[in-house]
Amino acid sequence: MTANPGGLPELECYYDTAPRAGGARAEDFGPLTLFVQESDGWPYYARPALGGAEVSAADVERVLARQRELEVPESFEWVAETTPSLRAAVEAAGLNVHAHPLMVLDPAAASVRLPADPDVRVLGAADPLLRSAVTVPMLAFAAPGTAVGEGGPAELAVAAVDPASEARRVRVSGMIASARTALAAAVREGAVLCSGQYIPVGDVAEVVGVGTLPSARRQGLGLAVTAALVADALAHGARTVFLSAGDEDVARIYGRLGFRRVGTALIAERPL
Repeated sequence: MTANPGGLPELECYYDTAPRAGGARAEDFGPLTLFVQESDGWPYYARPALGGAEVSAADVERVLARQRELEVPESFEWVAETTPSLRAAVEAAGLNVHAHPLMVLDPAAASVRLPADPDVRVLGAADPLLRSAVTVPMLAFAAPGTAVGEGGPAELAVAAVDPASEARRVRVSGMIASARTALAAAVREGAVLCSGQYIPVGDVAEVVGVGTLPSARRQGLGLAVTAALVADALAHGARTVFLSAGDEDVARIYGRLGFRRVGTALIAERPL
């Protein structure tokens, strides 16, 4: 690993490349690029084109019109420090903006990484627990925060039989098989309690979708799953590992693994 990985220009290149590697086509809107998923998979978003040009409200409106035409989510993702003009433009268009600490693993902090957790393992493409593992984050994100809640293995068992869970399993299984993602899960007594993934592009990897069942929170499972993902990414050649924390409290938890804040990731979406 280099002494100074994860600079914002490197992350911008990742953000521009990852959707293309994930099967999306890129539509050019001047200072903005709209990524449109062309294969089976999650929908993408618009984001600034490489180069950091100013973005106007008119630029945003052009993209929103195209998203409505395509019937895809009206959403934008970007880094505040790289494209400061975009926030005002999307807010003028009526979108809500959510801010998340953008963090990169500090290679000098290797000594603070947690030891391997015996309950956490990386799942293969054919693992019978994969369907539950891809469903856990859906339940976790439906009840955001770090407080212990009521959703647990019983609720997971119900959610996992939904056809949407099987569609996610098929998609993620294919991505695992083609080395486009890796998924780690915390499993106790046969039940998946926490899971997450990382998406590698070249020698950069983004940790995404780490979620814990509400009833299993505050047991260190999210941190253990993230540690397993980091270890696997580094073992497979990643030089830079980064993530966007849900909020400042979660960012402090990731700091225990050696992640350091380098900026702010912004997500703009149409209000529900």
